[in-house]
Amino acid sequence: MADAPYLVALALVEFAGKRALPLTGKSQSAEAADAVDPGNDGRTLALELLLRLWQRSEEGPLQRAAGEASLLLVELPLELMSEQLPLLKANWLSGGETSAFLSSLEGLAIRAWRITIAKYEPVSFIAWLDRPLAKLPPFGDNR
Repeated sequence: MADAPYLVALALVEFAGKRALPLTGKSQSAEAADAVDPGNDGRTLALELLLRLWQRSEEGPLQRAAGEASLLLVELPLELMSEQLPLLKANWLSGGETSAFLSSLEGLAIRAWRITIAKYEPVSFIAWLDRPLAKLPPFGDNR
């Protein structure tokens, strides 16, 4: 049986001109992995991450480093999360291209969302990947 996917909230930011990539995550139940969006688990992780950013705001001015893709929620296979994500993070923190980081992250993700909010609206999740990898039809199936 395959491991349950892992849901990770991450922020590509700069504090006083220095890159930071805080993240938080949790394993998902089978039901959560099959849901249309990350629901309450996603909102909880987003809140945790935003509180961590707020706590670090004393380090200096906070700036998004990747525009609208600066605050993401990604669903990853557990083995990729523990093996590949730390390497991607270290490379980006040491000056790697933001577009290369995002492209590599997209390649690892099963599903991914941008975390957004509008005035008087709850947190919402906008699909970041065009087509979730977990939902692709079998090879040769032209549905």
